Amino acid sequence: MQDFYDVLHSRRDVRTGFRPDPIDDEVLTRVLRAAHAAPSVGFSQPWDFVLVRDPATRERVHTLVDEHRTRYAASLPAARAEALRSIRIEAIRETPLNVVVTADPTRGGRHTLGRHGRPEMGPYSAALAVQNLWLAARAEGLGVGWVSFFGDDGLAELHELLDLPPHVEVVAYLCVGHVDAFPDRPELEGHGWARRRPLEWAVHQEGWGSRGLPGAEPVALLESTVDAVGPVDEAARGAARERLDRMTKPRGALGRVEDVAVTLAGIAATPIPPVPAPAAVAVFAGDHGVHAQGVTPWPQEVTVQMVGNIVGGGAVVNAFARQLGAEVQVVDVGVAADLDPAPGLLPRKVAHGTADMTEGPALTREQARRAVEHGIEVARDLVAAGNRCLLTGDMGIANTTAAATLVCAFTGADPATVTGRGTGIDDATLARKTDVVRRALERHRPDPADPIGVLAAVGGLEHAGLAGFVLGAAALRTPVVLDGVIAGAGALVAAALAPDVPGYCLAGHRSAEPGGRLVLEHLGCTPLLELDMRLGEGTGALLALPVLQGAARAMADVATFDSAGVTDKTDG
Repeated sequence: MQDFYDVLHSRRDVRTGFRPDPIDDEVLTRVLRAAHAAPSVGFSQPWDFVLVRDPATRERVHTLVDEHRTRYAASLPAARAEALRSIRIEAIRETPLNVVVTADPTRGGRHTLGRHGRPEMGPYSAALAVQNLWLAARAEGLGVGWVSFFGDDGLAELHELLDLPPHVEVVAYLCVGHVDAFPDRPELEGHGWARRRPLEWAVHQEGWGSRGLPGAEPVALLESTVDAVGPVDEAARGAARERLDRMTKPRGALGRVEDVAVTLAGIAATPIPPVPAPAAVAVFAGDHGVHAQGVTPWPQEVTVQMVGNIVGGGAVVNAFARQLGAEVQVVDVGVAADLDPAPGLLPRKVAHGTADMTEGPALTREQARRAVEHGIEVARDLVAAGNRCLLTGDMGIANTTAAATLVCAFTGADPATVTGRGTGIDDATLARKTDVVRRALERHRPDPADPIGVLAAVGGLEHAGLAGFVLGAAALRTPVVLDGVIAGAGALVAAALAPDVPGYCLAGHRSAEPGGRLVLEHLGCTPLLELDMRLGEGTGALLALPVLQGAARAMADVATFDSAGVTDKTDG
């Protein structure tokens, strides 16, 4: 039994270190028999195995894959493209055997049990055959690498190259051969492409959301995340400060960049923190019932229109992200309209906008909690995908009204000192907006000791999502860059839930909204930039990202006086 689990956990997607030795026919037959023994829907056995040994054919496949990989890399953020280029595909040529696993979606006849209404079950069954093949190969000491860089046009070319029937689907292209050693961990993890997700994240007891391994007490996501947020590492901060003083520059010459380096060191718990790249900005989007109070001249449908613009790559956040090589994800937690699926759009809708907080609670407690937990999940997913820095973004007409109300609730400030012009409203609208904030506070009297209650009373779904996003980043010891007042309001909620949260936050800029200054003072964050920006979307956070990356790079690359043989100044 132990041998089986050893094989299972030591299976790797191998891309390097193959030997040219041929595979013994008996060994290969055993591996294929194992693949052929896989379970399949309706016992349809939809797989076939095309064995490719001819060097000329494999050379043509390599050329095809390389062309499509280059094309795909050009569509990626810079850090992702660099990681992709480091992943080798030479195994197509270096292994003695390539195996193409196909699925015939028509096999088994018209009435295949279990496939009715679920035609994808055929390829799913073939994927089980791939798993069996892979495990059997590992047991035989053979390495397997899965090549998966084909687009639809690439698959059409592969069909033609291998003379595959048009109704057959390619499920996997595998490179198989003897190897000297198997990697200790997944190669993509080593390249920084992704990380292993803990099993505890994936096991739910009796329904979605109550997580826990067998025999353990199930824990709700929000509570377990709050419990995981601890203080930053003060020893690492101190060691980073000492290193900065020994680097080949006058002490303190980098000004606040040195403070950023120390902050990153405390988060990473090491005096030389990793460069925060790749980075991803999550734009949480939602609509607001308080829009009905005339707090903005912009119609509510602008929210869904701008979400489409961001998903389509046409917003300022997209331009900044392209320049900086960052990824943009839009998270629909509460847009009033239903959105069509699209790449880069995460459907996490809790409600079609909030209720009018001047007439009743904006959300139920359950809705507020669900939105926070969606934010935690987004942070987890982005970190597991290899991102080393998270940036906050937002989109929602009238969201500065809810943000101002949240800031007042958590800081005790008067609405007149917090409420700003948002999208550029005139004096009359500003007076009305300030009155709306005051009336909402008087109606609900939110208690900052009950952060979820405050969110439910006067918050927005994007504020709740951002609160969870910040919590999730802090729990995973990942730096999170705050954008403007919307993100700041969410961070206030997160800090009220877990007091150590501010240690993981860096303020990208000081928003032109008056509430932005109060938020940063309350969190104890010093803004990196002050450009009179009030756009949101994550734009200010993105512009600050190079400061973080430069600070971390300096810690790793700049010599010390001792190592460089440079004489330090004398005291006095």
